[in-house]
Amino acid sequence: MMQTQTWWKEGIVYQIYPRSYRDTTGNGIGDLRGIIEKLDYIASLGVDIIWLNPIYDSPNDDNGYDIRDYRKIMAEFGTMDDFDELLSGMKARGLRLVMDLVVNHCSDEHEWFKESRASRDNPYRDYFHWWPAEKGTPPKRWSYFDLEENAWQYDKQTDAYYLHYFAVKQPDLKWENPKVRQEVYDMMHFWFQKGVDGFRMDVIPFISKDITYPEIDAKEPHEYIAYYANGPKVHEYLNELNNEVVSKYDAFTVGEGPGISIDDALDFVHEDRKEIDMFFHFDLMSLDRAPGEVFKMRDGGYSLPEFKKVFTDWDAAFAKAGWGSLFLANHDFPRTVSRWGNDTPEHWRNSATLLQTFLLTMRGTPYFYQGDEIGMTNVRFTDIEDYRDINTINRYETVKKRGGDLEAFMDSEQHAARENARTPMQWDNTENAGFTSGTPWINVNSDYKTGVSVKDQLNKKDSTLSYFKQMTALRKKYPALVYGAYKCIKAEDEQIYCYTRTLESERFLVLLNFSEDTAHFSLPLSVSYNRKIKVISNDKIIDDRTFKEFTLRPWQAIVYRLEN
Repeated sequence: MMQTQTWWKEGIVYQIYPRSYRDTTGNGIGDLRGIIEKLDYIASLGVDIIWLNPIYDSPNDDNGYDIRDYRKIMAEFGTMDDFDELLSGMKARGLRLVMDLVVNHCSDEHEWFKESRASRDNPYRDYFHWWPAEKGTPPKRWSYFDLEENAWQYDKQTDAYYLHYFAVKQPDLKWENPKVRQEVYDMMHFWFQKGVDGFRMDVIPFISKDITYPEIDAKEPHEYIAYYANGPKVHEYLNELNNEVVSKYDAFTVGEGPGISIDDALDFVHEDRKEIDMFFHFDLMSLDRAPGEVFKMRDGGYSLPEFKKVFTDWDAAFAKAGWGSLFLANHDFPRTVSRWGNDTPEHWRNSATLLQTFLLTMRGTPYFYQGDEIGMTNVRFTDIEDYRDINTINRYETVKKRGGDLEAFMDSEQHAARENARTPMQWDNTENAGFTSGTPWINVNSDYKTGVSVKDQLNKKDSTLSYFKQMTALRKKYPALVYGAYKCIKAEDEQIYCYTRTLESERFLVLLNFSEDTAHFSLPLSVSYNRKIKVISNDKIIDDRTFKEFTLRPWQAIVYRLEN
């Protein structure tokens, strides 16, 4: 039985990190007019929805995720008139817009917090979490970006500590105060009434806190994350947000879901609960991380059976209710082809297109990050001076202060750092990849000179970009690739990821060689059909004349339509 059909299930999402997309002023920072300039290109990709990272007024301690004014555009990005023109241009091309909603925390420069820290009896005091110093040291809370990994910051002005799960300049909002929730809802209405189509909700399960602030029995950072995601009123708040705001519009919401387990998934996204529509789980993002580590990569990478299990288990979670998201990278993680594929010259093109094939033939809404369509790779900075991200810089200082191995840290960051995804979009092979006429805010990856650019790939039939467009068209053509049942074949196979997608009489077989070696694969008897028709392949097929025997080149992807 097919689930309810909606535009956001069928849509393909293209994520834009504005700071790094296109600079039209020469100041080295991407802007809204740069996105306007590229709308025809974006529409040509076959995507339907743009997810825009924060463009709100911000002092940029965490690249826009520290918001100073939720109803004002960051000056570096442009003006509200630019935003209105961007939105109008998107609508004219049939594109929808999803904004980033960052409401677990704001900036310490926001008027609410400036008032809140002014005095203990200020009307805004209870907009944030405060612990008076006379009660002693507050119970331990871990912070993602704090130099001491401590989420409580002492503030001398009122002799109290405030809570910040992220950077010291990102105080957590107190959702337990109904006035805070109403402020958030009013702000969301403001953007919906402008015409936006939804929100990606930053660390949304963290909004509910136990305001008795009990001791937490946790030693490792990831143990705190699970606690943060299961606050006592998280479902009450999400339901209220849906009822008060989202349900009033033809909109959808996708939550960033660190700490949400597969067992709890439907509590957030089951249609009957009316909370959020889907979320990004973190099981895949932690697959190749070192045990107990949030940011460090583990030795040996990942195994294909592990990779399959993540996707197969999560597909099963949403088989009858709810809906899943599909992503391999975003602004917080390394580049797709460098992490899950092979970005050496020999295998770069095939592995980039294989990963495109994978996301566009699985069940769930696929999310692509800017540059995935041309196979952009990790930049692998070796000098701490090249980094701009508070996450890398603060963790470097922590390791240094503790006398740790800085060389090992920098080696790990070459593969794990968020900066790998944040280098400028590569438009052509002119200076700075056509991103800016000035000095870019962060260094450009040098591989734009060797084929990893839009201009170099635009008119080449066998390019990564051309293949991406073929795959988006394919997904739109066949409903089975969106709504069809998924079945993994030979889950234990170390080289080939094989699965079927079936919707009524429409059936597809997908074969993906996740290895640097030629691979042979035999279908089991349980997969029956009378005829197979090749739909697409990212490489020349060696031989598939034998009925159920297949040979795939390194990183080859093949999709067949099966007929009975």
